[in-house]
Amino acid sequence: MAAYKRRNCINNMTANSKELIQYLTAAGMVISGIVLAFLSFFINGDVVDGVLWYVAQALAFAGGVFGVSIYFRTKLGEAKTEIKELVERKVEDIRTQERREASCEE
Repeated sequence: MAAYKRRNCINNMTANSKELIQYLTAAGMVISGIVLAFLSFFINGDVVDGVLWYVAQALAFAGGVFGVSIYFRTKLGEAKTEIKELVERKVEDIRTQERREASCEE
């Protein structure tokens, strides 16, 4: 029963809250990477390899989140525009055909 409630809770999550979580985690990763790099430099006087690897992973994750989100939003907008134009052309074709048929009947 608890698993069903969890699944239902996840399914009820809106797109806006999912995006908010993605953006917050990406921003959190970037901030944590920067803070860790500064701490490593000021405490050790050098940025060690592990810290550099973590910063790189944090930046790659954030870039992935922002890049994928923007890419899909752009492609979705293009698809909506194409579908709208196609529907408008089809409706206009049908109206033109109906006008021709009406003028032929007269």
